[in-house]
Amino acid sequence: MVIVKALYDYISILLGKKTYISVLVISLNFYNQEIAAQSPSIPSLATPSELAPKITPKTPTEPFQLPPPDRLFNPQNPQTPSDSQMPRHSNSELIVVKKFAVIGSSIFSDRELEKITNPYTNKPISIVELFQVRTKITELYLERGYITSGAYLPEQDLQTGTVKIQIVEGGLDRIKITGLSRLNAGYIQSRIAIATVKPLNRNRLLEALQLLQINPLIESISANLSPSLEAGLNDLEIKVTEAPTFSLPITFDNSRAPSVGSERRQIQMIEANLTGLGDRLSLSYGNTDGSNAFDASYTIPFNPYNGTIGLSLGTSSSNVIESPFNILDIASNSRNYELTIRQPILQNPAQDLALGLTLSHRQSSASLLGGLIPFPALGADDNGQTKVTALRFFQEYVQRSAEEVFAVRSQLSLGLNALGSTINDLSPDSRFLTWRGQTQYLRLLAPQTLLLLRADLQLSDRPLLSQEQISLGGQDNLRGYRQDALLSDNGLVLSAEVRIPILQIPDINGLLQVVPFCDFGTVWNQRANTNPDPSTLVSVGMGLRFQMSDRLTIRLDLGLPLSRISAEKRTLQENGIYFSISANPF
Repeated sequence: MVIVKALYDYISILLGKKTYISVLVISLNFYNQEIAAQSPSIPSLATPSELAPKITPKTPTEPFQLPPPDRLFNPQNPQTPSDSQMPRHSNSELIVVKKFAVIGSSIFSDRELEKITNPYTNKPISIVELFQVRTKITELYLERGYITSGAYLPEQDLQTGTVKIQIVEGGLDRIKITGLSRLNAGYIQSRIAIATVKPLNRNRLLEALQLLQINPLIESISANLSPSLEAGLNDLEIKVTEAPTFSLPITFDNSRAPSVGSERRQIQMIEANLTGLGDRLSLSYGNTDGSNAFDASYTIPFNPYNGTIGLSLGTSSSNVIESPFNILDIASNSRNYELTIRQPILQNPAQDLALGLTLSHRQSSASLLGGLIPFPALGADDNGQTKVTALRFFQEYVQRSAEEVFAVRSQLSLGLNALGSTINDLSPDSRFLTWRGQTQYLRLLAPQTLLLLRADLQLSDRPLLSQEQISLGGQDNLRGYRQDALLSDNGLVLSAEVRIPILQIPDINGLLQVVPFCDFGTVWNQRANTNPDPSTLVSVGMGLRFQMSDRLTIRLDLGLPLSRISAEKRTLQENGIYFSISANPF
């Protein structure tokens, strides 16, 4: 208490009592903003090109479209069963069949097969008609996509009144994969194997090839099916061209809070196929004039259904450089660790549905006067530290077509009393329950013209630590206001923009678009926390976006705030001007 009183007297002399109180209030706000910014929340929904995965994030000129099926799969006269011998009976004589015994079908029920056979029973039929029954059963298999399966008439005595029709359900003898350099052949083979279980189905195989075609590790894929030496089996040859897996995105923007320097420099190294198993390693370093951040993540698939397990960690440090608040020498540090398991439960070329579970642990600390005094942040302990452990259950759904992409992400977070988490007599602390839902809709209005709609909603059951709160303001959600202008327990963000082409440069695959936009956000707190004033922000604006292939993206936005909020106008960001330059030389 004596130290705090001495600090109060010291800064009051330097700045004056009223100024000091203002500085302290703004500094507390900085702590909330900065720790929240350093600790990753639910990631924003992917841009359209990420929904149709690519190694380097970029925005395509139109929604994702698959190659035509005949470019992916081209059967070369696959082997189907045939009659080895004619039944022992004259072609000119008629027979009466009381019953057809269809043997060996695992796909069709007796009722389905009887729809074909019943019209030929209990009446005189010729051998030609008998073979028509066999042909119709084979055609039924072919219509359902079982292109290597069919029926034949084995040698038998037709005088018994029962005619046997044998079904041969075809499969694969072997899978041959060519064209691979770094990717393990088992990665392709395991994903094809689950789609080629006996009996072989063309539609399932084509769907598996289409899923591999949109896999970020594969540039192109095609398959040929040919007869094998063994009856009823075929060989599948798959030709693969691998996509580049190494990228080095370099970014310069003004997306950080002005209190630590809004201009951010970042470099990221990504290897999407580190050991040949489809495992992804990402390392990134970013800084501003007052902050440094390092993040690393590793993700590896553990089954052929694209289930993955990932580990990520991040560390950051920040100092207030904004005058006159820098006199307080406010510093913060944070570390976060996450273990994530994600499993798709529905995958096809048109839609994905995945479930996942993340265990996260975050540690944050802040201090005044170079560490002399712990920063008195809401919910922090006597040392100015907060620790949050949470279990997060998420669901992700993506639906895509040639004209549109729709994505939804839902996450339920449960704060735990574990791993030394911060526990207080009163909220906020590490015990909480929040739900956050995000959605994004992309629509192709005309060639190179896109409509992009986004929404983000968070609901909580109690007051939250700043790491778990939702923020308004900045380049990503409320353009026209400084980064993290408002932080609250609950919030809703809506955004709409249209990307309209005004210039194309075919020689460099360049596209310039004008981007009118409108952003809306509102926040509110739980119980003890008072609501910010204002609690609703609205802005409109215009942007320019230039993209050159997947190598360079430049964006410049001017946001005009329609809500009055107290803020300095010292930086471009605080004047509603945002820029972003992202280059990928590899």
